[in-house]
Amino acid sequence: MLVRDHMTRNPVTVLPSLSVQDALALMREKRIRRLLVVEAQGKLVGIISEKDLLYASPSPTTSLSVYEIPYLLSKLTVEKVMTRQVLSVTEDAPLEEAALVMADRKIGGLPVLKDGKLVGIITETDVFRSFLKLLGGRAKGVRATVRTTGAKGTIAKITGAISEAGGDIVGMGDIDLQTPSGATIWQLMFKVQGVGKDKLGAILKPLVEEIIDIREN
Repeated sequence: MLVRDHMTRNPVTVLPSLSVQDALALMREKRIRRLLVVEAQGKLVGIISEKDLLYASPSPTTSLSVYEIPYLLSKLTVEKVMTRQVLSVTEDAPLEEAALVMADRKIGGLPVLKDGKLVGIITETDVFRSFLKLLGGRAKGVRATVRTTGAKGTIAKITGAISEAGGDIVGMGDIDLQTPSGATIWQLMFKVQGVGKDKLGAILKPLVEEIIDIREN
């Protein structure tokens, strides 16, 4: 799973000279929460979020008149409030690398570059959509969550048994969790088509320590 397969291509870009007022209007028109700022030659020079623009706008409690506010906003440009030190990611980076940067830096999107040129943007929404696909969130089937030891070959045994029984795995994920005592346990989730709930439970029971949850959805 690489960034290029999940990013939004042809992102909306603006020039640094665009007014804050027009930038806000553009965001609302396109229903997006951030804009990439480029020079006339197309070089990426900044990024600006809806929050940045709202912070730059006068407060509703301002003493400015209704005539002064539009004038001042027309003079305030994106260049004055954009973030210049832009974090970016290359299009061939693993998706989890982009997600890690966004999570650790608490940002909602990263410009995507190819050979130094802007080719897209990867946002938290793109990552969420990929997460849904990975776990089979939009697919109908039987969803099972199990606890295992995490021993080598465990996943291979489970997937092999499901396949032999005629099941088709349309979503899967695994995570290691810490118990209150500090021990590590492994949880695996499978979304399976082609076998019923009872049959999948019977397949999994001898291969795992515990079936935590199993349901049709």
